[in-house]
Amino acid sequence: MTAIAADPGPGLPPRLRLMSYNIQAGMETRFYYQYFTRGWRHVLPDAGRLPNLQRIADLMSGYDLVGLQELDGGSLRSGFVEQTRFLAEQGGFPHWYQQTNRPLGRLAQHANGVLSHFGAYQVTEHRLPGPVPGRGALVLHLGAPGAELVVVLLHLALGQRARLRQLAFVAGLVAEAEHVIVMGDMNCHADSPELRYFCAEAGLSEPHHDQPTYPSWRPQRNIDHILVSPHLAVESVGVLDAPLSDHLPLTMAIRLPAALRV
Repeated sequence: MTAIAADPGPGLPPRLRLMSYNIQAGMETRFYYQYFTRGWRHVLPDAGRLPNLQRIADLMSGYDLVGLQELDGGSLRSGFVEQTRFLAEQGGFPHWYQQTNRPLGRLAQHANGVLSHFGAYQVTEHRLPGPVPGRGALVLHLGAPGAELVVVLLHLALGQRARLRQLAFVAGLVAEAEHVIVMGDMNCHADSPELRYFCAEAGLSEPHHDQPTYPSWRPQRNIDHILVSPHLAVESVGVLDAPLSDHLPLTMAIRLPAALRV
């Protein structure tokens, strides 16, 4: 576990607009064959990446809290642009937090990040278990001690056994928290055994869990999720028709209980 310097900001509002989005390091993908014809973009810079990041930033600007997966922390392939910072600045988010999970020097800096209009008073990074290193959980505590909202950002492994171990670990992280949001690319369907186990262990649910987000050009799989604890009232859930990555962004609007409005 690594603690990150936090910067608490204004108290939480009655309503939060959430987004979870795997942005594929800013690469627009509209067809399956582009995984092969444009695969070089995973290691080399391209002229279309920064304009696409700007479109992503514009899309996110209407939300309060955004969890992002598959960012680049500033390396050759992104033109040495720290994408979390760029999206925060261009999208108008005063607070941003990044976890670099696979640092490959100048070639790639694989990361996840959270953009927020509200500062966290505590932020921790956790390395998730699994046979292949490079997966993590970024945990934010918003609000104030004793009246806190715990937000967890994930990008889980491809293998089911590894996902089970990772979700068991995360369930332990949030076991004592009353108000929790877990979001990210889980690489599994809502009705998968591992996600059902996690929701039961952590006391979370996913209203309207039949929202496909992948692939962006013909969404068929609901592998991106926003899970919430019972005291967070879900007002709406949706998927935006914004094929700026190989995933589509998942959104949710929730109403916070009075105890969190500090």
